[in-house]
Amino acid sequence: MTDTQTGTDAPTGTGAPTGMDTRTGGFTRVSRVINARAADIYAAFIDPEALLDWLPPGEMTGAIHAFDARVGGGYRMSLYYPPSESADRGKTSAREDMVTVRFVELTPPSRIVEAVTFHATDPAFLGEMTVVVTLTLVLGGIEVAMLCENLPPGILPADNEAGSRLSLEQLASRFE
Repeated sequence: MTDTQTGTDAPTGTGAPTGMDTRTGGFTRVSRVINARAADIYAAFIDPEALLDWLPPGEMTGAIHAFDARVGGGYRMSLYYPPSESADRGKTSAREDMVTVRFVELTPPSRIVEAVTFHATDPAFLGEMTVVVTLTLVLGGIEVAMLCENLPPGILPADNEAGSRLSLEQLASRFE
């Protein structure tokens, strides 16, 4: 089962610590129940080889340029659009989206908070997006929820939701 929510104002009380101002910008929330142990799913978020296997949505591919799995560390990753796409959609170059991800919180095996910045020259893709991943025990497995807040204005919530949903489906296929 997949759950989806999109919008233009960040939902109250979902990602920002208590007492912080609510961020503006688009947001998406996607979840999927995966029949696996929370520790195994959590590990797939902090293992560079595993990330390359499931995170690039659809037919995209990826490359990890640096990885440091600790709070304050993070990774730099490129996602490459497939040659079959006729339009140049990349934010970094014609067919590449490069991001720098900083681990803000790592709470095994239940929560990961990431600060994501796109490498782009177009101001519509600049800014820091927050991704909050929660793993919750539910009937049938672990609900993996991804909340993306403060989307840069150049990223349509519907596109972010679709990519996140595809990534979660690929993550599930590692375990089911």
